[in-house]
Amino acid sequence: MMPSVSVVIPVFRSEKSIALVVRELGEALPQMTNCYEVILVEDNGDDGSWLVIESLAGEFEWVRGFRLMRNYGQHSALLCGIRAANFETIVTMDDDLQHPVDKVPSLIELLSEGYDVAYGTPQRQRHSLLRNLASILTKWVLQGAMGAETARSISAFRAFRTSLRDSFANYNGPLVNIDVLLTWGTTRFIAIPTPHAPRTLGKSNYSFDKLITHTFNLVTGFSTLPLRFASAIGLLLTLFGLIILTYILLSQILAFQFEVPGFTFIVSLISIFAGAQMFTLGIIGEYLARMHLRIMDKPAYIVRQSTEDKESVQ
Repeated sequence: MMPSVSVVIPVFRSEKSIALVVRELGEALPQMTNCYEVILVEDNGDDGSWLVIESLAGEFEWVRGFRLMRNYGQHSALLCGIRAANFETIVTMDDDLQHPVDKVPSLIELLSEGYDVAYGTPQRQRHSLLRNLASILTKWVLQGAMGAETARSISAFRAFRTSLRDSFANYNGPLVNIDVLLTWGTTRFIAIPTPHAPRTLGKSNYSFDKLITHTFNLVTGFSTLPLRFASAIGLLLTLFGLIILTYILLSQILAFQFEVPGFTFIVSLISIFAGAQMFTLGIIGEYLARMHLRIMDKPAYIVRQSTEDKESVQ
């Protein structure tokens, strides 16, 4: 039998599918382990998902539910569930029936081989072309933030040791990425290919523009790559300006001409340098904004109510 397992599922506008996911887990988990729980975190999707979760918690004693005050995002909802987990292994998965429950033992088995985090990477991404491109870009950026090759194979279907949450126990900020937070506690990652079932109910809540925004927040919130990029642009343009200046001075001196023609050329150079400066200041501004949010101590999430409350907040 496997070690005890806490399955954490962020729920967003999934009133039609979440009950099916829980019942599927209810059939599979008893065959895997004697101690298990399913934690459902409803991310304020403004549908009937919370009512379904309350019903499931009343029907199954191993189901726990949390409802957030507002929509904080998938990773903040995951953080809430991870911190509430009671057992030694945590498995995260989506609420749309696309992650295969029968592959959970395979992920947990990898942990027994010495790894701390195991991903179930989709063999085939069943999304639109733009969504797939945005996903690839996000993983490329995440690789720089995580500093691990496995970042290219990350997935919402993951298993990891619950003890890893100690490394980010004090983290509290509006920008959350579980995969980056996990790197604060380990470098032992592995990924295996798993089937990715087609979505039969509802539609994906991650659009192309949302993924681009997520990527931008990720790279500026958890890495210094943009600052290094801005520094590189500044250095290259400075060298370019020095080369142009040297060329103009030498050409004029050798030709015994001391009036420098080319107003348009000079204006274009000024525009380039001014644009580079504004671009660099913009990147620095993004980092200052994130520092401002951290100083404000804005929480990653706030729980409105849970199925464990005796009296729910209305």
